[in-house]
Amino acid sequence: MTAMTPPPVRSFAELAPLAPELVVVFGAFALLMLDLFLDDRRRVVTHALAIATLLVAAAMVWFDIGGQGTTLTGMFVRDEGADVLKLVTLLVSAGALAYIWPFLRERGLYKGEVAVLVLFAVVGMMLLVSAGNLTMVYVGLELLALCSYALVATDRDSPLASEAAMKYFVLGSLASGLLLYGMTLVYGATGTLDLVAIRDAAYGVSGEDRTLLLTGAVFVLVGIAFKFGAAPFHMWLPDTYHGAPTPITLFIGSAPKLAAFGMTWRLLDGGLGPLHEQTQLLLAALAALSLAVGNVFAIAQTNLKRMLAYSTISHVGFLFLGLAAGGSGGYAAAMFYAISYAIMSAAAFGAIVMLSRRGFEADRIDDFRGLGSRSPWMAGLVLLVMASLAGVPPLLGFWAKLAVLRAALEGDLLWLAIVGIVFAVIGAFYYLRVIKVMYFDQPAGEPITVRGGALQVVFAVNALGLLGLGLFWSPIMAWCQQAFA
Repeated sequence: MTAMTPPPVRSFAELAPLAPELVVVFGAFALLMLDLFLDDRRRVVTHALAIATLLVAAAMVWFDIGGQGTTLTGMFVRDEGADVLKLVTLLVSAGALAYIWPFLRERGLYKGEVAVLVLFAVVGMMLLVSAGNLTMVYVGLELLALCSYALVATDRDSPLASEAAMKYFVLGSLASGLLLYGMTLVYGATGTLDLVAIRDAAYGVSGEDRTLLLTGAVFVLVGIAFKFGAAPFHMWLPDTYHGAPTPITLFIGSAPKLAAFGMTWRLLDGGLGPLHEQTQLLLAALAALSLAVGNVFAIAQTNLKRMLAYSTISHVGFLFLGLAAGGSGGYAAAMFYAISYAIMSAAAFGAIVMLSRRGFEADRIDDFRGLGSRSPWMAGLVLLVMASLAGVPPLLGFWAKLAVLRAALEGDLLWLAIVGIVFAVIGAFYYLRVIKVMYFDQPAGEPITVRGGALQVVFAVNALGLLGLGLFWSPIMAWCQQAFA
């Protein structure tokens, strides 16, 4: 019997591009062990260390520690685009952890595994944006998804949270199945799981293999639309956002959108790029339908979390404008929009966290009545957030919308750009309604209490950042364009 040859031992130098991911993974395992020896009063230590872990990983990405390159036989790719998405993902996730601690602690919901689940979810996001192989895409996606399901169900005694987690799990599993089926068809047509090899093979397929490849591409797009929450595959999103604890909604509604964009970019540009002419119409239809459904249904909402959930669908529609345009300009505009929306979404749900307290969730629009007279500073920050989401210049949201609309025009999608402009005007209504309630309605109920301390600083930086980044948006856009140069 012939002895099996052991696989070659990989040196640590080969794993250098994975350095930020390894730091987050080791940090998660270390915190999991440390939490065994801490009681509830001292769990702030593990939470602070989790934030520090994310900031250290962000610094490693910023200073290019480990260097760019490929590893794991091409399954993991670290390039300029991946570093841009990872840096923002790590910073937004660190901010989400800052919002999570006070909210869950005062309700008796905080457990040590919350921070660990967030760290593992971040690892999943980082793997997604660096995937060079369909296997890595699925590993990163499932790591993110499984952690997200558990986070949504943090409040196990709440029927609303349990229902939200169950819907998220069932529909998320369906989406994963559709995506996996599409990947299977792509593999059957091309004979490879490597995205670069799939792209090369896609130029030469014909006959039945081409039909198989196109069918697989459609299933992949449907899976992507589910993960984004694009209409008509959005049914899980409003209930999940509404039922989850607000800071958990903040996390799953911000950073994962960057990962979803990274996954879409890798699959559509890196693997299925030659099929862009065939997939463009489907992407444009998803964009138009998401804009219509998201904006129309958001107008009818009185619960702020559900309003923001439906507005998320409309923002996904804007992001799909850039994806439908394709090319380096379209993907750069879509990346800029994903980054902008992640920051805006964190600030929007952060405003709810800032006003909430035990027994008062501050998740209805009427809960903001008279905030302008009761807390002018807080009202001013919320004004910046809502105006940026509405696309009011010179805030960040305006430049993000302008970028994807310009990309749609350059991609010969004039009709889609017109649809985007129309629904941008319609969407401004429900954001301005929140501003109207704050400044023109009389205060009602008990006095509003705004959280202070470090969390107020985090929210102020988040909200004022929308103005600062709006005034200096050009370097961010140039950074995104450089990633696709």
